[in-house]
Amino acid sequence: MDKDKKIYGIDISKNVFDVYTQETGHHQFKNDEKGFVLFAKRLKKGSVVVMEATGYYHYRLAQYLYKKGILVSVVNPLSIKRFIQMKLAKVKTDKSDAKAICEYGQSNELSMYTALTDVQSECLQLFRLLDTYLKKRTATKNKIHGEKVLGEPSKYVFNSLKRDLKHLNKEVKGIEDRLLKLVKKEQQDQLTLLKSIPGMGMKTALFLIVVTDGFKKFDNASQLCSYVGITPTIRQSGSSVKGRSRISKVGNKKLRNLLFLCAFSACKYNKACREIYERIVNKGKSKKLALIAVANKLLKQAFAIAKSGNPYDEKYVSKLS
Repeated sequence: MDKDKKIYGIDISKNVFDVYTQETGHHQFKNDEKGFVLFAKRLKKGSVVVMEATGYYHYRLAQYLYKKGILVSVVNPLSIKRFIQMKLAKVKTDKSDAKAICEYGQSNELSMYTALTDVQSECLQLFRLLDTYLKKRTATKNKIHGEKVLGEPSKYVFNSLKRDLKHLNKEVKGIEDRLLKLVKKEQQDQLTLLKSIPGMGMKTALFLIVVTDGFKKFDNASQLCSYVGITPTIRQSGSSVKGRSRISKVGNKKLRNLLFLCAFSACKYNKACREIYERIVNKGKSKKLALIAVANKLLKQAFAIAKSGNPYDEKYVSKLS
């Protein structure tokens, strides 16, 4: 990071955000439009604002600053946590966290935030709502099954649950239709390309396009795999400590889960994925490890196809195995 740039560390919560910079110390602002305006007025040209990715709370401020032409970096919370642990800090408050984030920004290379388009923003909101409804639908189905097991379920309870399930099915269908319409509006060609990959589900293809901004956010497949969190981590030290290799789970959990589900289908219908799965299982490795490798392969196929603009070709992808 350029030492001449002024770093502002921000710890953000529901109602307020704490700001720390070495020159002026600590300040606090309300997490609303007025607070954003007051904070932006204090910033000098060329300043860099660093904040944690905190789900809903950081989003509005990051979008606001980006649209004002201010450099913003949104950092994985785990990176900040480990940075604080390395400093052996004994005090944890909003003020101390803002200071730690500022110090992190001064001592690390930062990736700059790119604002979401209106379509991307709505799609991500739709995916979050879809997850909520899918969990509710599963719980309702389980409840209906549980009532049936009783042998003499209350008709009122049973009918209420069925109405609830019908409503959830309708909402899920509506969200999926809306997602498809939005992505087709801007990325119809890319969606068609991803759907040409055997084993790649519609939902996964949609989510991939949305979170990667049409694969523009990544220069190579390795970066994308690291972002998703399906790259292997090695645990070995000297000759005595040899832990099992496992995937890195620092990444996009939602996308990782979707790819893992797709891996089951890819093992059957995607030649390159099937070969990887069989090779790993035949070596005596676990089926779960083989499925993770398949998910990794699917992601690399998706990246290559999206970047090349060419549909899935079994002979070509087999050469990449």
